[in-house]
Amino acid sequence: MDDAYDEGADARHGPDSPSGTRPEPESAPPAPPPAPVSPAAPVSPVDPVSQAKSPALPRTGVAALSPRYQVGAALALALVAVAACVHLGMVFLSVAPANTVTKQHGKAIEEWVYPEFEQNWKLFAPNPLQQNIAVQVRADVLMPDGTTTTTGWNDLSAQDGRAIDGSLLPSHTVQNELRRALDFFTTTHGTDNRPIGLRGSLSEQYLRRIVVMRMYEGDATSRKGTIERVQVRSSTTNVPPPDWSGEKVSDTPVYRVLPWWTVTADEANGGVR
Repeated sequence: MDDAYDEGADARHGPDSPSGTRPEPESAPPAPPPAPVSPAAPVSPVDPVSQAKSPALPRTGVAALSPRYQVGAALALALVAVAACVHLGMVFLSVAPANTVTKQHGKAIEEWVYPEFEQNWKLFAPNPLQQNIAVQVRADVLMPDGTTTTTGWNDLSAQDGRAIDGSLLPSHTVQNELRRALDFFTTTHGTDNRPIGLRGSLSEQYLRRIVVMRMYEGDATSRKGTIERVQVRSSTTNVPPPDWSGEKVSDTPVYRVLPWWTVTADEANGGVR
């Protein structure tokens, strides 16, 4: 019996221990509280697919063609560039002063430029106008009572001048339509007012329709009746030179009177109003 209790001082107490109960096993120490999380920007989850190497972008344009077609495209672009340079050179030579190239190859230059690419301006030192050219018109008007009245001369260029004065942005039509119409007529007609070439009748019709329209707009007599005929004349006056030049020019206007033109039925009935 003595041997049953002779287990030394470290022996565990059984049910018959002096306390009369079995002691509870020792519990683990409590875990430390979690560290506070500082507010920070949210972190997006990492997409493993995005971390993979991105595939190469598909080729576009000429680079997408096969080598054979790339060579063809390069040759086509080169031909277009050569044609553009040749065209610009031809147009340049057509308006440049006479030189060795134009004297030797003038016919080829004219065949290339005219008539599709004709230029009506000079590239080097254009000669400014030294004359004032005015376009004037009068008309035979059939009145409602059956009588015919001839209007006085209406200075259409003076009307355009008054419209331009004081205007910050005058229209291109007001500035140039009438002047270019007269230039078109004079370059396609001789001094006897007979047409030269195929564009003579076209220039006459163009100028006639403009003056008829202007008479309906600005002449009180024309608005009351129907225009049957119109007559155009140009008044050319030299621009006076400056006082210091000592040059003397005539200030008397020179008139070029064109024949009477019969207004067509559609124009007479207000087709160009």
